[in-house]
Amino acid sequence: MPERKENLSPVKLPLYSAAHEKVGELEVAGAVFGRDGDLSLLHEAVRMQLANRRSGTASTKTKGLISGGGRKPWRQKGTGRARAGSTRSPIWRHGGTIFGPQPRDYSYKMPKKAWRAALCLAISDRARNGKLFVVESLDLPEPKTKAAKAALDKLGLEHALILLGEGDGKFLLAARNLAAHKVLALEGLNVYDVLNYRELVMTSRTAKAIEARFAGEAK
Repeated sequence: MPERKENLSPVKLPLYSAAHEKVGELEVAGAVFGRDGDLSLLHEAVRMQLANRRSGTASTKTKGLISGGGRKPWRQKGTGRARAGSTRSPIWRHGGTIFGPQPRDYSYKMPKKAWRAALCLAISDRARNGKLFVVESLDLPEPKTKAAKAALDKLGLEHALILLGEGDGKFLLAARNLAAHKVLALEGLNVYDVLNYRELVMTSRTAKAIEARFAGEAK
């Protein structure tokens, strides 16, 4: 099959005010906000993130870790019973566990280019389906949860991931306690959270920061 060509032409995203009024358009790189590619990368990225979250602390005791059982239960021959060397044998009640789980590290890393491509695919999916809201600003007079909730309600958001960049510290403090939404610093941008929330919200400055971050990938 012929290789699919990436859409490198710029994408124009609607730009909203804090009152959910369209005030213009923001032109961004198509390779970041209008990407079309292998969706299996999304599955691989989410699978990696969930694996990295596993604590890996499940542990069972083998025969050597259980106390007691140091004395031979009965002599080797002459009793008519099977040979036994310890009461902590795995075939005995209260014995050890054979091949049980042990503490381990489940984390792994996917290639950096694949991870970046998956992030661009996730963002592009929200933009393509009209679930990406780019606003002029998320400034608040004071970091109050009530004010943050009112601002998000004006945008008509129900279950949104709010991506914040530099200068959005007040909104980060105000919205972090909202149960229906999640605020995330730009440094923590990840595939799982983008796909886990129905809407994605960011300021125009944050959108340009994302474009600059993936400038090499866009080329």
